[in-house]
Amino acid sequence: MKIRNMEQFAAASGISRPTVSKYFNDPESVRKSTRERIEAALEKFDYRPNFYAMNQNRRLTKNIGVVVANLADPFFAEISRNIEQLIVEAGFRPILVSSHGSPEEEADALDSLRSIKPAGVLLGPLGRTSDSEAVRAFCNDVPTVLFDSDIEGAGEAFVGSDNDQSIGLIVDYLCRTGEPPAFFEMDQPPNPNAFKRRNAYLAAMDRLGHAPNLVQVPGEGWDFEEIGFREGTRLMSENALPTNTVLCSNDRLAIGFLSAAYELGKKVGLGSDCVLRVAGHDDHPFSRYTCPSLTTVAQDYRAIADTATRKILNIIETGEREEGRKTHLFDGKLVMRGSA
Repeated sequence: MKIRNMEQFAAASGISRPTVSKYFNDPESVRKSTRERIEAALEKFDYRPNFYAMNQNRRLTKNIGVVVANLADPFFAEISRNIEQLIVEAGFRPILVSSHGSPEEEADALDSLRSIKPAGVLLGPLGRTSDSEAVRAFCNDVPTVLFDSDIEGAGEAFVGSDNDQSIGLIVDYLCRTGEPPAFFEMDQPPNPNAFKRRNAYLAAMDRLGHAPNLVQVPGEGWDFEEIGFREGTRLMSENALPTNTVLCSNDRLAIGFLSAAYELGKKVGLGSDCVLRVAGHDDHPFSRYTCPSLTTVAQDYRAIADTATRKILNIIETGEREEGRKTHLFDGKLVMRGSA
């Protein structure tokens, strides 16, 4: 039986509605035996109360949760820094949590946030490996705006980059200035943006009249640099690259690929003595300091952070969930550096 609200849960569990409400307000306020009965019923019916609805007549906390897929990744560190600053400026307290690339830790983070009843949450989910149903259930309970990676039907809005535009931009540039690029990617990427970028690459190559070259290498998880280095070394050692221009799915893969080229003595860049061109995507904070510096497409960190934060603050301040889920995508900006 699907339990949809507290009244149904009270009826199904045989416990009065006021007692159930009292428990959800403060579990220690009911007798131990009653608490145990309620908790057994919660387990049996897999019911989670809508804390957002419960809080409508109460003063909301000043906490806003911020959940990112992997805080060790400088991309997420940078966007989190922008979000935190905006939340503080608005008079709220950011609570920053990392999922560390783990679906289990992501689910635990959401459960922990649910228990403290935040005013709202900004969620950068794992995406492909997320427990989508658990994320949607959380978003039904707590006002949530997603950023970077999307999960269909979850949250009030999604804010991210327009991968079709940004990949189209760099593919066009690489085709105009040299050999059409191959697309270097992992076969099991953790982030759904990788699939969007692959499709955008295929569409761009078709639009420009070039045959695509997908170079899919074994790899999963978040050790992008290691995978880029290992598989780049293998491909270059075997002379297995289909072209001398390589567009990597993200800058971290490209950083590993550049390191592999250096170790093998293959010069990267635009000079007459260069044998490879390499480009990436994201404008990773380290990309300007690689050798050579990495040509890439910059995501608009500030616009993504500003729009996502503004959306959640508006929901908190008005107390109204939005009609219809909105999507906000921002263009990337071509950054031409020494590697291509």
